[in-house]
Amino acid sequence: MSLTSPDNAAAPAAVGIKNIVLVHGTWADGSSWAKVIPLLQAKGYHVTAVQNPLTSLADDVASTKRAIALQDGPVLLVGHSWGGVVITEAGNDPKVAGLVYVAAAAPDEGQSFLELVQTAPATPGNDEIRPDASSFVSMTPKGIMEDFAQDLPKVEQQVLIATQGPQAFSALKEKVTQAAWKTKPSWYIVASNDRMINPDLERTLAKKMKATTTTVASSHVAMLAQPTQVAAVIMDAATKLAAK
Repeated sequence: MSLTSPDNAAAPAAVGIKNIVLVHGTWADGSSWAKVIPLLQAKGYHVTAVQNPLTSLADDVASTKRAIALQDGPVLLVGHSWGGVVITEAGNDPKVAGLVYVAAAAPDEGQSFLELVQTAPATPGNDEIRPDASSFVSMTPKGIMEDFAQDLPKVEQQVLIATQGPQAFSALKEKVTQAAWKTKPSWYIVASNDRMINPDLERTLAKKMKATTTTVASSHVAMLAQPTQVAAVIMDAATKLAAK
């Protein structure tokens, strides 16, 4: 099930593309967008937060494409972290007008998440990843507090620890077949204090995609640490896409 914003007659008309589909990353769920969603809704955007099963790339892409299919017009697709891999594949849907990457992976065709992140020096958070007996991986509480969301208040870190979604490790080895950023306009938010995905890799990806790039002083979870800035980039993308 997706978390979809209710109709709000009091909200102003959205500027540009009105349908925003948000795709969460590993060790998260749709609630990771909880601070950004009301900011977008207040401006009249129709917002849907996908709930990825995190069982495979194919499953997450299918979940995202179901959400896209429910929209009544063009879609701006937004992905955080692993969600960037998902939107790179799902973004080829003809209803998708543009892509926003938030501290996200953006593999090339024939490349997996793991292959991509291994092109840059490892980050501290990598040491706090633990597999379970079913080969799903999670972050330790220490990793959440020190590397994943080190700039959030402790109470918010505890919520992330409680709600994190373990991911099938095999998904991280699945390869993208068609990279949507090669044909769709893209925006990228670099989290300069990221301890999960190397910020230098984020900058390299943004440059490779020729993405409109914004840098925020944030941990990996920029949408929780800097929601106003993240929402502003999303709205800017929606506005500029409509002007094309």
